[in-house]
Amino acid sequence: MKQILLFLFAGFLSFAVSAQTIQLSPQAEISILTISQGKELYDTFGHSAIRVVDRPNNIDIVYNYGTFDFNTPNFYTKFARGKLLYDLGRAQFYRFLKYYMNQNREVVEQVLELTPTQKQQYFEFLENNAKPENSKYLYDFFFDNCATKLRDVTTEVLGDSVHYNDEAIQDTFTFRDLIYQKLDNHPWGKFGIDIALGAVIDKKATPKQYTFLPEYVYKGFKNATVIQHGKEIPLVKETKVLYRKKEEKAAKSFFTPVFFFSILALLILFVTYRDYKKKKRTAVVDFVLLFATGLAGVIVLLLWFATDHTATAKNYNILWAFMPNLIAAFWLLKEKARPWLRQYFLLLIFLLLVLVVLWIVKVQVFSIGLIPILVLLLIRYAFLYVSFTENRFV
Repeated sequence: MKQILLFLFAGFLSFAVSAQTIQLSPQAEISILTISQGKELYDTFGHSAIRVVDRPNNIDIVYNYGTFDFNTPNFYTKFARGKLLYDLGRAQFYRFLKYYMNQNREVVEQVLELTPTQKQQYFEFLENNAKPENSKYLYDFFFDNCATKLRDVTTEVLGDSVHYNDEAIQDTFTFRDLIYQKLDNHPWGKFGIDIALGAVIDKKATPKQYTFLPEYVYKGFKNATVIQHGKEIPLVKETKVLYRKKEEKAAKSFFTPVFFFSILALLILFVTYRDYKKKKRTAVVDFVLLFATGLAGVIVLLLWFATDHTATAKNYNILWAFMPNLIAAFWLLKEKARPWLRQYFLLLIFLLLVLVVLWIVKVQVFSIGLIPILVLLLIRYAFLYVSFTENRFV
């Protein structure tokens, strides 16, 4: 989804004549390009673009709303805070296609049924939008990305004459459900997304909102109609597979978050059992657990309150990734812990139980990989609460 100038090594296609002076020929075509998901996490959601081809005018351009410039000042800070501006880039079609063929990603073209006037208007809109003063926009993964732009542009050009017939899509997915469809081969990426994104993505999405995924852009245009000369006709007149993906067997790894954190939970259970029997406390374990969860809490809170990302709000992972743990971790390094820690661990246990309730009632769906984390935290917190209550470490 997030195309980061990967295929723009060839540079932007420059025009000797401005778009206002180019009159498309009757043979011109405008189409929607849908690219299947890639192997890496950043391109696992696929990609969408617009193609304008007019051979009499030697035009064959791809307009791509998914580019950005690594040379932007404070690039990584802006990217992390959701303030990075994306661009509408232009590229020669043959280079665009070659890039995705080399990645073995399927490329499908939907040729639009447009009148010569509509084609000209579409082309001029794209050319004007591609000017440096107009090309930048504030990217939003769910609501304003390289895929959603295609429907927006088409609606802007065709106005009320185009109908997307969203009722044809009967699915009822949340935003998280839609993301999950593309993350089967990225268990750690899926885990990270579940930690970073909040309850706002657990609401039902409308069919129009599905179009942050290129797959649903394709379906939307497939179902769309346009009114021409008083008649309602399909918006797509022809669908072509420009490159068919060669089947590859995806490698599966056993090293998933569930596996890793389950092993960790068993280790913590063993240490806790040994500590209980010996009436001692392995302080380094408690320090690492609280420091790690506190640090995770800082990251979650920063994503929630210090960025412009709409999807990171209302993130109840803060109930286990509890920022005050950063401070409590250092108190636990002391030989004689403070009495208030007993009440503190009771609070932590309560917060974990609240999280479970929120999960059950689907206020927020959490990662399956979080289950062993919750188990190990609950076991250790309960041990510490009971031990401090009984003054076992005095």
